[in-house]
Amino acid sequence: MSLIDLHCHILPGVDDGAADLSTALELAKAAVDQGVGHILLTPHHMDRQYLNHKQELLNKVARFQTCIDEAQIPLTVFCGQEVHINGELIHAIETDDVLFMDEANRYLLLELPHSDIPTYASNLIFELVSRQIIPVIAHPERNVIIQKNPEKLYELVSQGCLTQITAGSYLGIFGQEVERLTGKIIQANLGTVFSSDAHNFQGRRFLMKDAFDKLNQEYPEKTEVFKQNAKDIINGENVGPVNFKQIKEMTKKKFWLF
Repeated sequence: MSLIDLHCHILPGVDDGAADLSTALELAKAAVDQGVGHILLTPHHMDRQYLNHKQELLNKVARFQTCIDEAQIPLTVFCGQEVHINGELIHAIETDDVLFMDEANRYLLLELPHSDIPTYASNLIFELVSRQIIPVIAHPERNVIIQKNPEKLYELVSQGCLTQITAGSYLGIFGQEVERLTGKIIQANLGTVFSSDAHNFQGRRFLMKDAFDKLNQEYPEKTEVFKQNAKDIINGENVGPVNFKQIKEMTKKKFWLF
C-alpha cells in the first residue's frame, strides 16, 4: 500500500511552502520517490499570516491535480488546511470556511502555537469534540510546552485528540531532543500517524519512507497501525480505540527517562 501523507505544504503560492508550480511539481516527484501515493494538501489557515479560504483552495487544488496529471506524476492530492487554533475557529466552521481531513468533516488538522498551548485550548477542544469533530494535533513534538511537560500531550489525547507526528522529527531533522521526544511519544502510544509537513527540499522535506523504515526497525508492530490510521482518517472512518490505561502507564514509565 502506498503511503498517505496527511500534512504538507506543496500547493504552490499559498503559504511558506512551494513558491511556484515548478517547485511544487518537483516536490510532488520527491513525494512519490518516498513511497507517497496520496497527499492531503494543508496550507496554513487563520494563523495571523495566512488566510486560505475553503472555496479558493478547492479551486487551486483541482488545478494543481490537473498539472500533476499532465506531468505524469502518479500522485493524487486532496484539499485540506492546517488550521491554527484561535478564538474564531468555531465561527469559521459554522460559516463553512474550514476544510477537514476527510469529506465527512470528522477530522480537523489543528495547529498549536510553537511556544504555547493557549489557556482556552481545553474549552475549544471540548467544543469541537462535542460537535463530533476530532482534532488531530499537528506536530505536537515541536511544541515547547509539550517538550517541557509531555504530560500535556496526554491531556490533549485524553480529551479526544489524535496526533500527527512529523516524519523528520523522528529522524532528527529538528535536533536530538525532538528526536528523542518523538520516539517516546510513539513508544507511549500517543502517536497516531506520520506526515511529512513538507515545505521544501531542505529541512522540512519528504522523509516518509525513511521514517517508516526506522519505525519498522524499532516498533514493527506500529508500522501497519500508523498506515491504517492515515487511511482511516482520510476516509472519515473510525481510528482504532485509544487505550488510556496503557498510555498512562507508558507515560509514567518512559517520558521522564531522558
